[in-house]
Amino acid sequence: MDQSLDQKYMREALAEARLALEDGEIPIGAVVVCKGRIIGRGHNMTERLNDPTAHAEMIAITAATEALGGKYLEDCTLYVTVEPCPMCAGALNWAQIPRIVYGAPDPKRGSTLFSPSLFHPKTTLSGGVLQEDCATLMKEFFKEKR
Repeated sequence: MDQSLDQKYMREALAEARLALEDGEIPIGAVVVCKGRIIGRGHNMTERLNDPTAHAEMIAITAATEALGGKYLEDCTLYVTVEPCPMCAGALNWAQIPRIVYGAPDPKRGSTLFSPSLFHPKTTLSGGVLQEDCATLMKEFFKEKR
């Protein structure tokens, strides 16, 4: 995939992450892109909704499936600022999304810690897109909390 396109869409995910930050949420953002168009956006809303499943990816998946009128995201790419957790990886597996691009790895709770992979067998995973920008948001958030 075109690296400049990946960066363009990761910037959109970063904009979502900043919205989460403004709301006092862990700053993770996600967008779902289908055929060159953003069809789903999301950012962490676990505090606002008092819902532990309200992760950025889950909200973006719901918006995207609603936009497409179906439960599968077969022609889509998810861009997310931090590596998906196991819960989100499972949801992305069920959505059959073929490509996931993330910014910063999550060495403590990331889905890549699990083997076999939690993602759909046809899903490709690419990490490190705008990694510093994504990681910096997380570091600043947690520095403020401590």
